[in-house]
Amino acid sequence: MRAWCIEDQQLQLDTLPDLQPGPEEICVQVKAIGVNRADLLQVLGRYPAPPGTDSRIPGLEYAGVVSAVGARVQQRKVGDAVMGLVPGCAYAEQVVTHEREALTVPDGMDFARAVTLPEAFLTAYRALFLEGGLQPGQWCLIRPATAGVGLAATQLAATLGARSIGSSRDLSKLDTATDMGLAAQVCEDDTLKAQLDALTEGQGVAVILDMVGPDWNALLGGLRAEGTLVNIGVLGGLSTELNLGALLMKRQTLKSMTMRSQPLENRIRMAQLFNDRLAPLFASGRLLPLPLETFPFTDAKAAHEHMAGNDFSGKRVIVVGD
Repeated sequence: MRAWCIEDQQLQLDTLPDLQPGPEEICVQVKAIGVNRADLLQVLGRYPAPPGTDSRIPGLEYAGVVSAVGARVQQRKVGDAVMGLVPGCAYAEQVVTHEREALTVPDGMDFARAVTLPEAFLTAYRALFLEGGLQPGQWCLIRPATAGVGLAATQLAATLGARSIGSSRDLSKLDTATDMGLAAQVCEDDTLKAQLDALTEGQGVAVILDMVGPDWNALLGGLRAEGTLVNIGVLGGLSTELNLGALLMKRQTLKSMTMRSQPLENRIRMAQLFNDRLAPLFASGRLLPLPLETFPFTDAKAAHEHMAGNDFSGKRVIVVGD
């Protein structure tokens, strides 16, 4: 099989031996690969793969067709259309994963669109509703609402009865999120708290989904008493100073999470959650795939350059084969 490997902080297309599934695993002939910010960071040596994962090959998200199954596999068969998340090694023509981690591609959805679902929607659902405890009718702040997870969070909030506020330094970048159900927009400037107070009648938002860091004091000012900030990214920096007194007086909660480094049993639980709660929403059309820009498998470097430009609200997808 061909795979994109990391050599001296660059992607290089190599030929590697074909994969064989373990007893409870499936081998997938990959048709589409989702490009995520973590992939760019791994290539640059800033986001190591979890222990036990081949660090040479980046990639967390795949969609394709089951090509082989292990001896004890019961839930999947050769020919099944599947998608999902893996701890790494998705930038290849084949991936191997536990059968219970794989998600079923929704009927009528092509692989390029299917691969926009797993990372964005599972991350957003876990952050807003499982970690953040967001309830129908409550306000949440999505920071920013311009990338894949932000767009998925916008759809989920609207579909499940909550109200979302999207933030950006450039409000024109929130047009796509607004089309997907964003209830309000705020500009990230010195008036952020005042903007949030005006929208929430002075109460503050119940949940903040933050992908940027590190300026949390301004965010916590717009978070209501007993609200929760869930951080899933540190694109703005790795360290911050925090007013613990304000946090204490409002009894607020700070949480952080990542999907990638979870143990296998947790990843299986998240796959089951997708199949039980989110798959029916895609089947009914209440949730939609993300806007996407596609790149051929041989041009993965261009996909990374496109993502680094930060000028597209949606998902970059690498298409494998025809």
